[in-house]
Amino acid sequence: MTAPVTGAATAPVAPAQVSLTPVFVRLKLSLMRNGLRQSSGRTAAFVASLVVVLLIAAFMVLGFLLLRGHAAAGAISVLAVAVFALGWAVMPLFLPSGDETLDPSRLVMLPLRPEPLVRALLVSSLVGTGPLFTLCLAFGAAVAVTHGAAATVTAVLAVPLILLVCVALSRAIATANVRLLTSRKGRDMALLSGLVIALGIQAVNFGAQALGRAKDLSALDTVASVVGWLPAASAAAAVKSAFDGDLVLAAARLAVSAAAVVALLWWWRRSLVRLMVEPDGSTIGAAPDTVKDPAAGRGLLARLLPGGRTGAVMERCFRYIWRDPKTKASWVTALAIGALVPVFNAFQEAGSVYWACFASGMLGMQMFNQFGQDSSAFWMVSQTIASPADAFAELRDRAYVMIAVTVPYTALVAVVTGLIAGGWSQLPEVFGLAFALLGAMLALGVVASVRYPYGIPQDSHRNVAPGQGGMAVAAIFGGMLAGPVLCAPLIALLIWLRVSDQHALLWLLLPLGVTYGALLLWGSLRLMSGRMYRRLPEILTAVSKS
Repeated sequence: MTAPVTGAATAPVAPAQVSLTPVFVRLKLSLMRNGLRQSSGRTAAFVASLVVVLLIAAFMVLGFLLLRGHAAAGAISVLAVAVFALGWAVMPLFLPSGDETLDPSRLVMLPLRPEPLVRALLVSSLVGTGPLFTLCLAFGAAVAVTHGAAATVTAVLAVPLILLVCVALSRAIATANVRLLTSRKGRDMALLSGLVIALGIQAVNFGAQALGRAKDLSALDTVASVVGWLPAASAAAAVKSAFDGDLVLAAARLAVSAAAVVALLWWWRRSLVRLMVEPDGSTIGAAPDTVKDPAAGRGLLARLLPGGRTGAVMERCFRYIWRDPKTKASWVTALAIGALVPVFNAFQEAGSVYWACFASGMLGMQMFNQFGQDSSAFWMVSQTIASPADAFAELRDRAYVMIAVTVPYTALVAVVTGLIAGGWSQLPEVFGLAFALLGAMLALGVVASVRYPYGIPQDSHRNVAPGQGGMAVAAIFGGMLAGPVLCAPLIALLIWLRVSDQHALLWLLLPLGVTYGALLLWGSLRLMSGRMYRRLPEILTAVSKS
């Protein structure tokens, strides 16, 4: 070791300052790359989902381009941005997200300062399909009303502002509520939020339908003039104001969005500081005075279910639905939307009792990713599967749970829809189509659960483990498209009987639909039971990922 020079002043050498931003960006890209390397199925699902997002974004931008010069272009742009910003605020809390770099609870042990951490998280948040889609939306909304130099300059400022407001809003809300969302009571509160989202989606849906039937779109200008002062939407409204020649108003609207970005970043930083330095007492409670009987509460459920393995599997699944917050939220949302869509459409002039099939389709989606709700506890289930016959029984008994809930629920929704919209004579064929669709969705759910399982983290607000989001989205949307396709023979038979005026034979759709759905489910169970038995280690690895 070289000795220091005598008499020279020595000082400790400061460690090199490493910028967090490129580290977090590389971390996110590495997580995405490693997730895709795990299997070719995940890579194909991610690529397919990316292609779908890009196609939707392209059509959306094309739609905005076609709006150029239309009187309602400005109002539609402002409202579209506002709805999308609202989606950024609420959807990431409940829909799949695979971004591990954005979970601040995993960073509490690292010596990171708030300001660099906020910058790094913000920049890494801009990497992904969601921000890309938002950027396309902002670009299209700006282009729709951009005419002239002033509007062009304003649009150049407005587009990044819209993206920053959406991302900062989403991250600030998620960080402020991360402890609430990861606690048991907090995740139970997500049920109410799920219902609010379901109602909000339906409100937007029927608002769009009413707008499509309206002959005069002048009412949009009144709504847009108010919404245009809200963050993100105000940036889109600023472009229209600049085009109209009111530069002061355009600057004021841009200032609203810019101030919102600053306020959201401050709120985000404050939430990060609290998360890093304050102890978490959200799940600490007083010790109970007495210990409950482990057998308490089992009587009624156990008496209603069959004995043996079937009853045990069904009871386990029902208890997951009731006790696991994420499973419960998923079921409540499906039940709410499955009833709201048929009933609300029944009140419309075009309402039909056939909308009751939507209920069975929504609940049938719960069959997808059956093993994800087990998480790492699936290893206990795997110990009971010693042959393809055991795998067949496990999948069959899980399907029984779906049937036990969906059949009476669909019947109730169909009766209520028929009461509102009329068409009592159509109920037999509606039941046939609904039960056939249920069988198709359950069959697809069996295939997706075995071939494309994914983990559901229990200690995070995310619903999909990192690197598996693309596969989850592809499986779900693929099932939504493939379900009606599998029911094409019954739909063709219904159309033929209607066209040929053989209404007296329409009741045959009920037994045919029940039989067809049962055959689809039985076929998928037979096909996938052997594959499930052989893939038990892979399934366990996938669903245990968090």
